Amino acid sequence: MNEVIQAMKTRRSIRRFKPDMPAKEQMDQIIEAGLYAASGRGTQAVITVAVTNQELRNRLSSANCKIGGWNDDFDPFYGAPVVLIVLADKSRPTFVYDGSLVMGNMMLAAHALGLGSCWIHRAKEEFETEEYRQLLRELGIQGEYEGIGHCVVGYIEGDAPRAAERKDGRVFYVE
Repeated sequence: MNEVIQAMKTRRSIRRFKPDMPAKEQMDQIIEAGLYAASGRGTQAVITVAVTNQELRNRLSSANCKIGGWNDDFDPFYGAPVVLIVLADKSRPTFVYDGSLVMGNMMLAAHALGLGSCWIHRAKEEFETEEYRQLLRELGIQGEYEGIGHCVVGYIEGDAPRAAERKDGRVFYVE
């Protein structure tokens, strides 16, 4: 079977990570895979903020936890040491789809490199706050961006989950 299709079939969302930081070279490859995602009219209007700073990672986790309504001791990033925040230019009509394709590419790339990943929501709500809009300004990012998701990445703690059986009746051919 083609290795790309095999990766698509075997990638799972991971919810238990080791604290060990992946190599920067691995993170660069994952981010680069996101840069090659398809985008509406080829605009490439999606950006990624790579967070390996544990203080900022923990602040993001705390904000995400609060938005999600969980207890303060819950980590919605499941211990992953890296958070890749995907944001898309709101002026583009395809911004949500474009950002979603970036997330998919990065999760597949992480899997291909032997790392786990998971799409964590609530980036939209985080980046609607002044605190995180200010972070973007501090990074020199101009424009109106919406948070699409957090791609949390790290080494898998334990075994990867098995794929659920695929449901029947989801494909219809018109020949």
